[in-house]
Amino acid sequence: MNLIAIIWSSVGVKTLQFILSFSILVTLHELGHFLTARWFKCRVEKFYLFFNPWFSLWKKKVGDTEYGIGWVPFGGYVKISGMIDESMDKEAMNQPPQPWEFRSKPAWQRLIIMTAGVIINVLLAIVIFIGITWKWGEEYIPIENLKYGLYTDSLGAKIGLQDGDKITAVAGKPITKVGTVGSEIIMNDATSITVNRNGSTMQVALPAGFVGQLNRNRLGGFTYIRYPMVVDTISPKASILRGTMQKGDSLIAFNNSPAKFSGEFSRLTKGYKKDTGMFTLLRNGKDTVTATLAFDKNNQMFVGFKLPVAILGTKKITFTFSEAIPAGFKKCFTTLSNYINNLKLLFTSKEVKAQDSLGSVFSIANAFSDEWDWQSFWTLTGIFSIILAFMNILPIPALDGGHALFTVAEIVTGRKPSDKFMEYAQMAGMVLLLGLMAYAMGLDVWRMFK
Repeated sequence: MNLIAIIWSSVGVKTLQFILSFSILVTLHELGHFLTARWFKCRVEKFYLFFNPWFSLWKKKVGDTEYGIGWVPFGGYVKISGMIDESMDKEAMNQPPQPWEFRSKPAWQRLIIMTAGVIINVLLAIVIFIGITWKWGEEYIPIENLKYGLYTDSLGAKIGLQDGDKITAVAGKPITKVGTVGSEIIMNDATSITVNRNGSTMQVALPAGFVGQLNRNRLGGFTYIRYPMVVDTISPKASILRGTMQKGDSLIAFNNSPAKFSGEFSRLTKGYKKDTGMFTLLRNGKDTVTATLAFDKNNQMFVGFKLPVAILGTKKITFTFSEAIPAGFKKCFTTLSNYINNLKLLFTSKEVKAQDSLGSVFSIANAFSDEWDWQSFWTLTGIFSIILAFMNILPIPALDGGHALFTVAEIVTGRKPSDKFMEYAQMAGMVLLLGLMAYAMGLDVWRMFK
C-alpha cells in the first residue's frame, strides 16, 4: 500500500461522516432500550455511545444512570440492572432479584425492552428514506441516454464486450438505470447479459468465476459510462506549461493518442508516471489547440471535466410528502430485501465468497463520499439503519435477537432459562461476534495492503 498516495483529506471526511452516522444509529438504538427499560421501571446503570474498556472519553452520572462516550467506535450499549449482557456482571447476578431489575420483569416486558432498539432502527430507516424521497426525489441516467454506450475495462474485455456496447438486460431482467448492472449480475448470480451493439442485440455468456471476480473487485474493472471529455473547471493549482486550455474545450487526444471519450483517457492515464502530459483539444467545435500540463506526485493535474449527468442528462422524479411516504417505505424494504438476498448468496452461490464480501468498520467508513454530500450521507445512514436492525434481530446469543429468542421460548414453554445458561450463551455469542469482527477487520487490512 502506498501511504503517500492516500488523500488524507478524503479519509478525514469519510471518517467524520462515519462517526456522525453511527453516532446517530447507535444512540437511537440504545435509546430504544433505555426508554422502554425506564418505562417498565428498570434501573439503567449506564448509557454509552461507543465502548469504554478501561476508560471513557467523557462520563457524567445523573440519578442512577452514568452517561458516557467511549473510545472504541464499534457501537454502544446500555447496562440494565439484572440483565446478562456484555458486561458479564456475575456478582450482581448472584444476588437475589430486586424489583427494579430486568430479570424481575414479566417476559412480555423483557421482550419489548430487547426488541425496542431494532424497532427504533427500522422506524428511523423508514423516516430517513421518506425524507430523502421528499427532499431530493429520485434522479438517475436512463439506460436509453447512453448514446455513447459503455467503455470496457479489463473484466469486460475478457468476456468480449467492446467500447460503445450497451447492456440492456441481466439474466433476462431489463436494465432501466445506469449504474445497476454490476450489482444485478451479482444478486442474480447471472450467467448471461443482453448487449446492444451498433443496433443489434446479442447475448454474452458470463463464464465461471466472473461473478466472483466482479464481487472481489467491488464492481470495479468491468464497464463504465462512456462520454466525451469536456473541460469544466480549471483549478488555480493547475500548471499549464505550454499552450492554452479553457472551459468548454473538448479533449481529442492525450500525448498524441486518441482520447475523445472517457474510457480512452482513463486507459492512457491509468498509472501515469510522467510529470507532464499534452492535451489536444477542440475549441468552439472547429479550432484545434494544445496544452501541456504538469502532473503532481498523486497523478493530479487539477482540471475537472464535465460529469456524465451533465452530458447525458438525467430523469428526475419528484414526490409530494404524501407520495414520499409509500415510496420511502418501498425503498426501505427493497434495501432490506437486497441485503438479505446478498447474504443468501454467501450460502447458495459458488461464486460469492465470504472473504470477498465481508467488511469491518473500515469498509463501512469507505462507503461514504469523498466530499460532504448530505443526500449521500442520509442515504447510507438509512441503509445502515435497516441493516443494523436486521443484524441485531438475528437469533444469536449476545445480540438482541438472541435474547428475544430465549424470551419467546420462555413465553411459549412457561420455563425461564437459568442465569447460568444465559451466562454461557452470552459468552458463546460474544466469542462468535468478536471472532467475526476480527476476521472482517483482518480482511479489510489485507485488502488495504494488497
